[in-house]
Amino acid sequence: MRVLLYTPSKSVAEWRDGLAAALPEAEIRIWEPGLAWAADYAALWYPADEVLAGQNRLKAIFNLGAGVEALLKRVRLPPGVPVVRLEDAGMARQMDEYVGWAVLRYFRQFDVYGGQQARAEWTVHRPRKHEDFPVGVMGLGVLGTHIARALLALGFPVLGWSRSPKVLPGVICHAGPAGLDAFLAGSRALVLILPHTPDTEGIINRRTLARLPVGAYLVNVARGGIVVDEDLLAALGSGHVAGATLDVFREEPLPPAHPYWRHPKVFLTPHCSAVTLVDVSTAQVADKIRRLERGQPVTGVVDPGRGY
Repeated sequence: MRVLLYTPSKSVAEWRDGLAAALPEAEIRIWEPGLAWAADYAALWYPADEVLAGQNRLKAIFNLGAGVEALLKRVRLPPGVPVVRLEDAGMARQMDEYVGWAVLRYFRQFDVYGGQQARAEWTVHRPRKHEDFPVGVMGLGVLGTHIARALLALGFPVLGWSRSPKVLPGVICHAGPAGLDAFLAGSRALVLILPHTPDTEGIINRRTLARLPVGAYLVNVARGGIVVDEDLLAALGSGHVAGATLDVFREEPLPPAHPYWRHPKVFLTPHCSAVTLVDVSTAQVADKIRRLERGQPVTGVVDPGRGY
């Protein structure tokens, strides 16, 4: 069994060692220009198109992350070869912590107290009630479902929105275009955890932001391309959106001149809300390769038509 590995990061050797430990029966090679080596499986992250050139016997391609848009857009995939994404891979708990912290920061008005500290201002604000602070989770896949449950555990009313109908105990679920406006109108804080597809490109724009309650908050841990930056900046400027916590951007690294860097209502982080854990990820890839070798089905297979 042969596995071709590619990632542009400096941690490629760590990935190789992790995969070798999790799948000792496999021969693993890191891709390099000019490599003439037919693999049975490929494990990739942000590959260049030539990485898969000449790979004619692949049984599956594993995307070393949850988001597959880069792979689908950048590479000509061999026809008929399934693409399998990572599911959780240690990211769910990190996402719960990041989103929970961001929502609690707004709920407890720590963003306001931070501004007061800069002005040496001593003012105590009346506490908010959980029932008056419903949180909308936009995207109810593996990570979105995990986030929704974590927010329920913190005592918040939780709404969910997904492309197709979902049932999640304790969550008020909406689905499709018909359910979007009601979902937005009920979300005092909006958490974005959608995949970036042609259908979700720019879905958070002037129209959808206007559907949020006045003084709502936005937390984006999905992809930068689902938000129209100019429209969010306008909503922040008008006060319709009271604050935004952003971990993902259309261009990464975020250019130094981008207005988000210095906006008083924006808190940003460098795409670190959930970092892929190598040991958990390689164990998941190894398990799925073994299942495929036995002719068994695997989860996480991507539908190229949907983009996730």
